[in-house]
Amino acid sequence: MGTLIAVRHGQSQWNLENRFTGWTDVPLTERGKNDAALCGESLKDFTFDIAFTSKLERATDTLDIILSTLGQTPPVTGDAALNERNYGDLQGLNKAETAAKHGEEQVQLWRRSFSTRPPNGESMEDCEKRTWPYFVQNILPHLQEGKTVLVVAHGNSLRPIVKNLENLTPEVTAKLEIGLCTPYIYKFDGENMVEHEIVHVEGIVTKGASIKDAKVEDGRV
Repeated sequence: MGTLIAVRHGQSQWNLENRFTGWTDVPLTERGKNDAALCGESLKDFTFDIAFTSKLERATDTLDIILSTLGQTPPVTGDAALNERNYGDLQGLNKAETAAKHGEEQVQLWRRSFSTRPPNGESMEDCEKRTWPYFVQNILPHLQEGKTVLVVAHGNSLRPIVKNLENLTPEVTAKLEIGLCTPYIYKFDGENMVEHEIVHVEGIVTKGASIKDAKVEDGRV
């Protein structure tokens, strides 16, 4: 039986500052690094055959910390298909300040509509068109072979994977919260997902983004 463990990266500097990050390459905070280590400790019963991640350092560093915590060195593949959603003109902007300028309803539409694109950016649907085919072509075959696979990526590149594995509607997917450093575990019998669970790791930051507070001291996702 194959096992997939999908994890969103730890808290980044722009999570802490409540900014739209997208394809901007920003580092983890110290809290993000600590949370990645806690996540690694929660996975001590797994031995990974292979790992996948994006090309953005907040994901690659999270993966490195998890594997270092476990003392494991599986082969790692990084690919931009697993990158976060491109937020276009919103990247770098504070979410609360953007909501004050454009209205909370518009900002929520940009953030949590499946098919609406932010200006010059990607929708969740656009992310699905690159993320899910990559999963099917490059990750699923390992699961069919009974391997244990670790994927560390981003909220909007993991949502399409969760959507298709759990047969969620676009509307449910758009509102789905993927917590930082929270393992999503899927068991496979061949190509069929037969069991799944979310592991809640005590002490990590998993709060939702704020469109009302310009800065959130604990950091947000």
